[in-house]
Amino acid sequence: MTTLAVVYSRAMMGINAPLVTVEAHLSFGMPGFSIVGLPETVVRESRDRVRSALMNSNFTFPDKRITVNLGPADLPKEGSRFDLPIALSILAASGQIPMSCLTEYEFTGELALSGELRSVQGVLPFAIKTRQAGRQLLLPEANAEEAVLAGEVTVFPAKHLLDVCAHLRGLQIITPQTAHADLDKEIHPQLDLADVHGQPHAKRALEIAAAGGHSLLMAGPPGTGKTMLASRLSTILPDLSEDEALEVAAIRSITRRQHNIPITWRNRPFRAPHHTASSVALVGGGRPPCPGEISLAHHGVLFLDELPEFDRRVLETLREPLESGLVTISRAGMCAEFPARFQLIAAMNPCPCGHAGNTQQNCRCSPDQIQRYKSRLSGPLLDRIDLHVAVPPLQEHDLPRMRIEVSETSKQVRQRVMAAREIQLKRANK
Repeated sequence: MTTLAVVYSRAMMGINAPLVTVEAHLSFGMPGFSIVGLPETVVRESRDRVRSALMNSNFTFPDKRITVNLGPADLPKEGSRFDLPIALSILAASGQIPMSCLTEYEFTGELALSGELRSVQGVLPFAIKTRQAGRQLLLPEANAEEAVLAGEVTVFPAKHLLDVCAHLRGLQIITPQTAHADLDKEIHPQLDLADVHGQPHAKRALEIAAAGGHSLLMAGPPGTGKTMLASRLSTILPDLSEDEALEVAAIRSITRRQHNIPITWRNRPFRAPHHTASSVALVGGGRPPCPGEISLAHHGVLFLDELPEFDRRVLETLREPLESGLVTISRAGMCAEFPARFQLIAAMNPCPCGHAGNTQQNCRCSPDQIQRYKSRLSGPLLDRIDLHVAVPPLQEHDLPRMRIEVSETSKQVRQRVMAAREIQLKRANK
């Protein structure tokens, strides 16, 4: 009887999903269960989950020495995604399921003690690599809708370990998952540039920034519409291409804060972190490395309100990603790269009290206070922001006229932005 079985799965390294070969070997000797191949704590704990899941699913847990190797051995393995592959490799090595069909599939999923399958994170990069390898994917039902976004890959959703084994034996074939109709549509937000009355100069700057992908800094007193303008930039940007949308969805897939892809996955992201955010929250970090706000804003907008209130060291971490569109996070034993090609939109007051240059309210700040306030932003960072625009307060006598005037909608402005980008692409022969 064959006592060695091989099952395919994948690890998570940034937005990459390198192949992991799960090998199970049964040998004589004192009964035991060991996992080798640089497993993290959660992976080592899978021994107890797998044993209970097999026994509660009425399988025989082998009374032998079980060695499970996760290869390659120098690649760190983390998370509960290897529970299902480990369980299937033990069942195949002990002859309880056929081994011949395992090479056609890749497996992932966390096992409950009852044998039910629970969702895992990072499924979309997993599915993309499975498609490129020409295999089929078998995973928890909760992750199936996300996995089919990868395109031409056959996805089999399962609720329980017994369903997986029945499918592999050919007793009860699982119906492949189909893409949800709503996930193929682009759902535009309710925000519209026509909601902003007045500020034609700032609207023009916003349109230029959208057409050229420029960073923009808006300075003005409170209540002049800076936040309203910034929140509507994404409504005048061109639609994401298929590859861009998949990149954005892949980043969302691996974050610990979100385990499924929303129906707005085709929309450009808009991120607005609070000014108390740390450098890890903004750039990314942790162990294992997790993407930060700048990566979650990939192909979208990163809005930093009250820019001088951010810690200076935090703002300085934006300098390299603004130029390279990539952030590399290195930790002991592992290194991860995350794309971060975002469009920076920032807003600030002209002084600490916010009323410098305001004709309707006097400023209470001294010249030294204003200088110290502005010096919180370094010259190299300001050099990377292409457009600097003053947003003055609206005059009270102009408000009735502005309410009557019909402003351009986001759809009208977006048409001009798309035409301008087409001209630039032709000019650059791209």
